[in-house]
Amino acid sequence: MKRAILVLCLILLASTVHAAEDNLEKRKLKSSMKEVYTVIPKSVDTFSSLFTEGVFYGRLRFNSFGYHWDDEFTSGGIQKGKDHTIAGIGGSLIYKTAYLNGFGATAGLYVSGAKGSLDDNEAFYYKAGKDVISRYDLINDGTPGIISLAQAYLEYNNDKVSIQVGRLMFESFLTASNDTKMIPNTFEGVTLSSIYFPHTLIKAAYLTKQKLRDHSEFHHVLARGDNLHDGTFNIFTQNDDAVMHLGLTESLLNERGIDDRLIILDANNKSIENLILRMNYTAVPDLVSSAMIQADYKFKVGDFSVIPALRYMQQFDNGAGEIGGANLKTVTDRYSDPESLDSWLLGVRVDVCQNNWKLRFGYTQIADKGDIVAPWRGFPTGGFSRAMSQYNWYANTRTTMVRADYDFDNAGLVSGLKVFMRYAAQDFDDNKPGVQADSNVLTLDLIKEFEYYPDLYMKFRVGHVAGAGDTVTSNGFHKVDPSYDEARFEINYLF
Repeated sequence: MKRAILVLCLILLASTVHAAEDNLEKRKLKSSMKEVYTVIPKSVDTFSSLFTEGVFYGRLRFNSFGYHWDDEFTSGGIQKGKDHTIAGIGGSLIYKTAYLNGFGATAGLYVSGAKGSLDDNEAFYYKAGKDVISRYDLINDGTPGIISLAQAYLEYNNDKVSIQVGRLMFESFLTASNDTKMIPNTFEGVTLSSIYFPHTLIKAAYLTKQKLRDHSEFHHVLARGDNLHDGTFNIFTQNDDAVMHLGLTESLLNERGIDDRLIILDANNKSIENLILRMNYTAVPDLVSSAMIQADYKFKVGDFSVIPALRYMQQFDNGAGEIGGANLKTVTDRYSDPESLDSWLLGVRVDVCQNNWKLRFGYTQIADKGDIVAPWRGFPTGGFSRAMSQYNWYANTRTTMVRADYDFDNAGLVSGLKVFMRYAAQDFDDNKPGVQADSNVLTLDLIKEFEYYPDLYMKFRVGHVAGAGDTVTSNGFHKVDPSYDEARFEINYLF
């Protein structure tokens, strides 16, 4: 942990020095806490200027979490979780070189140190707050933090094309940096982004490794660590995302000679006025692939803007179902084809906006076939029906959501304040023991920016989940009551 503190001090010192040189607001944060660069390095003519004209970007972060179960035990007396609190402090230092003949480089060092209310050997009970630590490192080595070179890539960039090779973020339908904790979700591989065709953004990627937010090392993109039953929690060394398919283990893929890789093609077209078309193809060869198309159309009704959207996703089983089964938890009882992950997803939403506020009505339906496979932090139901910390893409799941946003700053009422409220009714399949019981979710987000401190951001989130505690499947399995309350508070300072 002393190393983490030292690195953090270096981050603060280096970034402060460079920030003082230009005194510019170099980045902004979106409401999702994703960074948007407002100052980027310039083009230079000499090799020495490639480094001297580079730009440092610093970020200090604080994240805290509180989690309370309505009942810590199942109906059978088995402990399903523990009430807990955990807080993390850390930051990042990102350096981008200038561009010489279109070539440049980026490196991003991230640090997180945390303290929680649970014993080290109980770290597997942490929920949302697990992303400020590495559970594997904490349980096995007692290391309460992470130091990671999560970004390190070379880049070629011109007016039409950007190519990146190395450790990097890649935003697409099913992959995302999801930078809401301390360290973003990043990948190793090669990516391409192009605006060669008018009104069209095309992105492609070949990704060989992933580093989830709570990992110190890069790992498989679609392989779970094997449970060695030796107390080392090896399951946390590979892809242990909350919706990772538990049946796709590292050993089973090795036995079949499957080398999991992510291949992605993503496109966004705005050729037709007021219409946005989105298309995506994501594949892990020999395991699973999917194709998605989405259309958003905007029109005016008096003073209101109305934006309906339709999303359709088709998932193809290329062998993963035979290995791990149709259910993400491998509990395939009551699935129409227990060894097939063929499936589809339908999403419909309507946004109604006027000046300072927006209402969103969303609905998603998953086919009564296989579960959707998407452990790369891009959410298949995101933007339509997903609520905070919810995973509603299991087979035969229907979700209805309403969301209300209000910008108090734009309305001239409270400087820098935005408020989001969301209600989602999640209807899971009552007869499938491999999916959770029905629940109603209510969340509230408060985001505060400061007029005189434009690089300071604060965010407070609360979530209340009221679940069905009396759901019994047709074969007599009593589902766990999913009810809980959660609170999060974070501070971000950019320099």
